[in-house]
Amino acid sequence: MEFGSVPEDEAFRGEVRGWLDAHVGGGVDRRGWERTLGADGWIGLGWAESGYGNRTATLTQQVVWAEEYARSAAPPRSGHIGENLLAPTLLAHGTPEQKARFLPPVAAGEELWCQGYSEPGAGSDLAGVRTAAVREADGYRVSGQKIWTSLAHEADWCFVLARTEAGSRRHHGLSFLLVPMDQPGRIEVRPIRQLTGTGDFNEVFFDGAYAEHVVGGEGNGWRVAMSLLGFERGVSTLAQQIGFAEELGRVVRDAVASGAAADPVVRARLVRQWAELRVMRWNALRTLGNQAAEPGAPSVAKLLWAGWHQRLGELAVQVRGAAASVGPADWSAAAPYELDAAQHLFLFSRADTIYGGSDQVQRTIIAERVLGLPREPKGVES
Repeated sequence: MEFGSVPEDEAFRGEVRGWLDAHVGGGVDRRGWERTLGADGWIGLGWAESGYGNRTATLTQQVVWAEEYARSAAPPRSGHIGENLLAPTLLAHGTPEQKARFLPPVAAGEELWCQGYSEPGAGSDLAGVRTAAVREADGYRVSGQKIWTSLAHEADWCFVLARTEAGSRRHHGLSFLLVPMDQPGRIEVRPIRQLTGTGDFNEVFFDGAYAEHVVGGEGNGWRVAMSLLGFERGVSTLAQQIGFAEELGRVVRDAVASGAAADPVVRARLVRQWAELRVMRWNALRTLGNQAAEPGAPSVAKLLWAGWHQRLGELAVQVRGAAASVGPADWSAAAPYELDAAQHLFLFSRADTIYGGSDQVQRTIIAERVLGLPREPKGVES
């Protein structure tokens, strides 16, 4: 029996599958795909009775949508940061004017967002941000640098955690600003080439960029930022696991094809990956919609899936043996840098235990907030 198999949810699943079957495929660009999703009401399912979303779906139905989307091999989302991170944050902390201005374009797939949190000297240590914003009569002027900014090269807007109180330290004096990206000469985006040859991560440089909107009030950025991080690991975790299951299936098939599955050690590792994935699913279902009561739940989930996915990447190349070192096309100065699925999985997953909060940071959160151990020294508080 599938999750959410009551009659109304099964009817919803059928509607989702039918729509995806009719629309997935073809050469639509990623921004065009967001507009297609918005036009047919599939963005903002979790915005409940806000009046700014599209279809209204229960939590179970949101999981159904996310799982079917992952199974359908639909295009990667460019609008997920606006839909799943910015929108819940505005619903919780934004003014009526901010909700009315920013939520409808997200629901329509018309405006894309990126997240301006990490900096070269403050990656996992978010409270160490140095990007500064100076108050003016009608807004702020933002100067500084952000790094590892996903999809900044496509985004129309960026929500930026910046220091609005000169001389403040750590989590004091921070504000959550909404910055338009189309500011030539004021904002520069530089793609970061990764091990996989792709460049979805970016460096973003702000040189007096203008920001009119502050969410949650000046100086309350830390509270808003922490609230947003709580939204980051919700329904999407279950959809992520559907993708993981498909990757595991490919690794199993490669192990059989290469003969590696005859090795009892390899078989044991494959079974362990399968069992751990099931455990992650049941843990995600157990905590779904109840993470406020379990402050360590997002950190536990991040530790579980990041390590699991990294081990899967290692196993993906191990089962192929020497063939794993040969690319799908000849590499030369004139040819593009190409990887097959297993190679991409292995190289990209090296970052899983770092981005989104490193393993060390997640363990510190669990130690301090769940186990009540002494807090780690982080410098002088102001």
